[in-house]
Formats: sequence, C-alpha cells, structure tokens
Amino acid sequence: MVETTLSGASHHILTNDYASEWMGIEVLKLDDGHATIRMHLRQEMLNGFGMAHGGMIFAFGDTAFALACNPANPTPKQAANITVASGVDINFIKPAFQGQVITAVANRRASTGRSGLYDIQIYAANADAAPDTEPGELIAEFRGRSRTISKK
Repeated sequence: MVETTLSGASHHILTNDYASEWMGIEVLKLDDGHATIRMHLRQEMLNGFGMAHGGMIFAFGDTAFALACNPANPTPKQAANITVASGVDINFIKPAFQGQVITAVANRRASTGRSGLYDIQIYAANADAAPDTEPGELIAEFRGRSRTISKK
C-alpha cells in the first residue's frame, strides 16, 4: 500500500492504514504536533438522514489526531514508541453532505511526559471551493487525549 499523500506531505503511519485509504484521506500539511487533512464525502459515508455519518466524521478526526501525535520522521528513539488515544470527545455542530470536502486541522495544545492534549477542528465546504481559501464551515470539534506507549 502506498502512503496517502498530497503536495509531498506523507506520514509513515498511513502505510498500512486501510481505513484512511478507503476514506480517501489526503494529507495537506504536517508539522510537529500539527496535521491538516481532507477528504471528499461519498454516498457510502452517509447515514439514513442523508448526511455524513457521525462515525465517518469521528474516524476522519481520529486520523488527524494520530498524525499530529506521531512524528512523520521519527528518530530511532521515537521509533520505539507509538502515541495512541487514551480518550476523545467529539461535538457535532452542523451536518455535512455528500459531495462536500471536509478538512481537519489538528493541533497539539499541551504535552508532558507521556501524555498530550490535542484539538481538532473539522470543516465542510462545497467541492468547488478553491483549495487555498478557508476550509469552510465548522462542523465538529474533536478533543483527543494521547498516551505514548512502547511499540512492542
């Protein structure tokens, strides 16, 4: 499997991430403690009300969270560990619909020892919106608590 990428941005944890590949996630930007990703909402991502299934929005936010928590190019010492979710909360603000493009912007807010706190905003825009403009309307706020553990 090939890493999911866009504009040269890539992350090793996507190499065997079949869920992110199926969702069509594109990596827009990666920095230490930050990730921006996007995807197009397809029909199979909708619930019975014709809007994006909450689980799809959650999974999308969770991918941005994972990318922000784990270094794209880990040092040998960092490569012995992985950072995973110890807990998350999501608040759905507005619905998103088929054909829209959603963007997640993840940022580390705090980290100490093996624990971290991340905020991820998820936006929706029409597919014809210029990619270099604002990401659209805020549809969800995702807060993740992370824990770094041994890779074993």
